[in-house]
Amino acid sequence: MSFQHTLEGLFNKGKAKLDELTNNRPQQQPQYQPHYQQYQPPYQPQYQSQYPGYQPQYPPQNQPQYQPPQYQPQYGGQAPPIPTSSKPQRTPSPYINTSTRPSTTAAPYWQAAFYPQTPVSALFQQETGSHGWGNNESQNYTTDPRNCFFTPDNKLVLRGIVDPSPENKYTSARLISHQKLDRQRGCLSATLTPPCATGIWPAFWLLPSQPFTWPNDGEIDIFESWNGDCVNHSCLHWGHYNGEDWNKHRVVETPIPDMGQRPHVFELAWDQPEDGVGGKLVWYIDGRAVMKASIPAGTRRIGDWKVILNVAMGGNVCGGRLPEVGTYDFVVHELKMSAEPTGGWRRFAEDWERTREGKTL
Repeated sequence: MSFQHTLEGLFNKGKAKLDELTNNRPQQQPQYQPHYQQYQPPYQPQYQSQYPGYQPQYPPQNQPQYQPPQYQPQYGGQAPPIPTSSKPQRTPSPYINTSTRPSTTAAPYWQAAFYPQTPVSALFQQETGSHGWGNNESQNYTTDPRNCFFTPDNKLVLRGIVDPSPENKYTSARLISHQKLDRQRGCLSATLTPPCATGIWPAFWLLPSQPFTWPNDGEIDIFESWNGDCVNHSCLHWGHYNGEDWNKHRVVETPIPDMGQRPHVFELAWDQPEDGVGGKLVWYIDGRAVMKASIPAGTRRIGDWKVILNVAMGGNVCGGRLPEVGTYDFVVHELKMSAEPTGGWRRFAEDWERTREGKTL
């Protein structure tokens, strides 16, 4: 993946987030028509779901359905122009599939229970919409159980569906946890098998609970990858994508060659003083620290943040590419919050000393 492609993807991602979060009432937009419609991607075999033909029974019989609070966006302002100046090239972090941390794990203070008889809405707010999400994306986020469900073997699946029918061609799911991080120090962990394909953009990330101001209150990306490039983007953002805020972004790219072939563990450990000012963040992949960053002054207290999981399709970040007809499963094997990272806080301190800080844009 070229530096230019990566930089354009990150800039487009930032503009997408700002456009999405600064529109009080997103309006329906015509489907994005890229200038290069004649582009024909290289042949790829159709993505095969890990749960072919599985049709969840939803809602479960004799189970009262949870009614989450109505989503009320609280944003304002206008998107800044995308900077045109070039930035220093970032060197991807080499991925080593070995753990440098002890195998002992702390008991979680919260763990999502993926029981098939439970509605997804019991654990997550299910956001909906097909307005492009500020990025000209093509998917319609729905509450349809075909797009998001718990499996008989207790996993959560967010399923992007590309249907041959033009009436409802691209559908997917976007979830926000009801649970906050809720502590001044701890570790958030997710075991994931993401879909890796052209036009697909799965993500596991954090935003402060509503209401909040983006980007000033902050954004943390723990896992995200697009277009099947098998590269994870660990990110911290608390500024606009312009020349003035160039130093308010931290990014490390980590190639994971077998990203979509087996589960990987993505973690974020945090340690913040009781007053909620400053602190430390460390990102992990399969037990190996890949990035660190100081918690910026002025961002929201870390205990007030929530988990977001989603599968986007097409749009500017994917370079206008769209996925082929098929199903694309983002499988969450485990999602939990623990009082300390694996190996304890002494190990966290050691990881902080030897892990490199994320690069600026």
